[in-house]
Amino acid sequence: MAQLLNLKTFTDTRGNLTVIERVIPFDIKRIFYIYGVDDSVRGGHRHKKTFQAAICLRGSCKILNHTGFEKQEFLLNSADQCLMLDPTDWHQMHEFTEDAILMVLASEFFDADDYIYESYECQALLIQ
Repeated sequence: MAQLLNLKTFTDTRGNLTVIERVIPFDIKRIFYIYGVDDSVRGGHRHKKTFQAAICLRGSCKILNHTGFEKQEFLLNSADQCLMLDPTDWHQMHEFTEDAILMVLASEFFDADDYIYESYECQALLIQ
C-alpha cells in the first residue's frame, strides 16, 4: 500500500538539504526522472516485484494509486515528500505542472516482464 513519507530536511540561510539515506527500505538499482510532461497521463501499471519511491523535485504532480481494494490520490508538491509504492500498487501519474520533475527510485533494473498494465477494475471484469 502506498505511503507518503516526509524526508528529513535541514534548512538554514544557505538553503535546504534533504536526506534520503536510511529511509528507502530497498537497495536502489534504478533511478529515472520524468519531466516536460504535457497533459498526458503516465504510468498506468503495477509490478510483479519492483518497489518504487517517487519524489517530485520541482513543481507538482498527482499520483492515483489503486491497491486492488482502495483508491488513493497523492499530491506531490514538495521535494521533501516521498511516495513509497509497493509492487502491487497500480498507479498513474497525472496533472504535472509545466516545471515538474518527478524522480523515481526503483528496487529493480528495468524488466519489461515485470510490468502489469491491467488495472484492478479490468481484472475484476475478466473474472465475471
